[in-house]
Amino acid sequence: MNMKAGKQIRIERRTPSYWRVVVDNPPFNIFGPETVPDLQEVIDALETDPDVKVVVFESAVPGFFLTHYNFVPPLSDSTELPNGPTGMHPLPDMLTRLSRAPVVSISLIRGRATGVGSELALASDMRFASLEKAHLSQWEVGAALVPGGGPMAILPRLIGRGRALEVLMGANDINGELAERYGYVNRSLPDAELDEFVDTLAKRIATFDKTALIETKKLVNIASLPPVEEIARGWAAFISSVQGVKAQQKIGQLMEMGLQENADIEVRLDYHIGTLGK
Repeated sequence: MNMKAGKQIRIERRTPSYWRVVVDNPPFNIFGPETVPDLQEVIDALETDPDVKVVVFESAVPGFFLTHYNFVPPLSDSTELPNGPTGMHPLPDMLTRLSRAPVVSISLIRGRATGVGSELALASDMRFASLEKAHLSQWEVGAALVPGGGPMAILPRLIGRGRALEVLMGANDINGELAERYGYVNRSLPDAELDEFVDTLAKRIATFDKTALIETKKLVNIASLPPVEEIARGWAAFISSVQGVKAQQKIGQLMEMGLQENADIEVRLDYHIGTLGK
């Protein structure tokens, strides 16, 4: 039984205890205020369904797991959205709740996980990537932005301070091989093996006792997750930065170059942001 969660995200219930959440917003899987209700419905379901134990996030769009925030709608479309249960804007709220949800969450990364896509992966409990096709990126600093979905709080805990700063300040793509070496993802597997590996792991977890899974995750969270206040400060910094003159200029340049319309700009975003200051 499938449930359509809005137009861009859907839940596929493989079994009552094992779900897949599929991002399907071609051509580039861009996330924006229009996507918020879709993901909100998913997070609400994960928090309240008594049977689900494991969920896998994946993409139906070739080449793109999930990419950056939508810069076409006016900023007010985002800032005027009501806060979520954590007291934060819906995007950091939902990512924070996913990290703490009473399910095991896995991101299956094939294609580009940039900006929000990287942040969704970081909010998941585990990340598995295609060795040949995965590219992760927090590119925002290259456009005079501060990332808003929590990577400053999560990446240093996950991969260490120096590597976190390299990812954030360098604003470069991190391919599957390097992502595994840094610890950005759990493993990068040959693309032909990725689906079977994730499916096998998810099915195995789905056979385990839910209470044991939840209590174990809670204890791991104590040792590893940042407090909500750190995530909230990141979102506030993002909103402040996106309204700045320099960010507006650079985003304007990128839009003129074809951001959100031209596949080359999206696929080689790290290259193109490197040309903005030249």
